[in-house]
Amino acid sequence: MKQNSPTKPITLKTLTKTNVWDVQEADVFKMWEAALKDTEAKENMKHYADILRTAFTIEVVDELTKALKTQYEKQGYKVAAVKMNDDKKVIWAIRKRPIVRVTDLTYENIHHITAAKLLEVIDRNFGGGWDSLSQSIQDIIENAFDISTTTLPKDRLHKPGGLYEKKVADGFDVLEISKGSWVEAIFAKVKPLTEKPRLTFQNNSDEDLPEDDDYNRAEDDEDDEMEMPADFDDELNEDTYRTTFEIETDPDEEAENLSEDL
Repeated sequence: MKQNSPTKPITLKTLTKTNVWDVQEADVFKMWEAALKDTEAKENMKHYADILRTAFTIEVVDELTKALKTQYEKQGYKVAAVKMNDDKKVIWAIRKRPIVRVTDLTYENIHHITAAKLLEVIDRNFGGGWDSLSQSIQDIIENAFDISTTTLPKDRLHKPGGLYEKKVADGFDVLEISKGSWVEAIFAKVKPLTEKPRLTFQNNSDEDLPEDDDYNRAEDDEDDEMEMPADFDDELNEDTYRTTFEIETDPDEEAENLSEDL
C-alpha cells in the first residue's frame, strides 16, 4: 500500500507538490476538465500545470496520428485533448514520473512508495549498500522509513532467533546485498504518521519581573560568571569534547565490526 492515502478526492484547487503523487494519469484529465467550470480555478491553470509537472511528464502533441498515439501508450502515457483558458484545445500525452533511481527520491514523493519499492530502488544503486548513498538521500529516506542495517557472514545472517528473523517478524522488508562471503542486510519499514507538536509560547510582560536592585545585581553577577575565555573555541576540539551513551550489544551487531577488516 502507498503511504498517506488520501481520504478526500483531490482537485486542482487542493493539489500540492506532495499529494500530486497520489494522482494517476487518467485523474489529471478529469480534474482539469472540472476546474475549467470553476471561475477561480480557471484563473490559476498555469499554477496547477506547474504542480502537475513535478510528478508528471507532460508533452504537448502538435498533430496526433493513430501510430503516434500507439507509440505513446506503449511507453505508459495517457493521451487526450484538454481545453485551455482561451477554449483552445491541445493534445496532452501524460505519464507519471518513474522512481527508478535513488536520485529520483524527494521529500515530496518518498511518502508515496512502499518499503518494497524503496529497497528495489536502492538495489539499483550499483549494489553499493546503505553507506554508498549520499547523506542527502539517506535523510530523504529516513524522513519516511525506519532503516537499520547489519553485515554478517552468509551462514549467520539467517540463524534462528537472530536479528534478521526479528526484523522480518516486526514487519520490516529486507534487501540482501552480497559482499563476498558476507551479506549486508538493509531493513526498511514505513514510519507511522505522527502529528508534529505545536509549541506555545507564554508572553511575559515586564511587569511580571521583579524590579528591585538586588534581583538586577544578581542577574548581572550571573552573566559575569558565564563569560567564556577568549580561547574557548580553541580548547574545544574532538579530544576534549565527548558525548557518550551505552548501547546494549548484540552478537550479530558485534559481528558487523569484523566487516571493517575485509
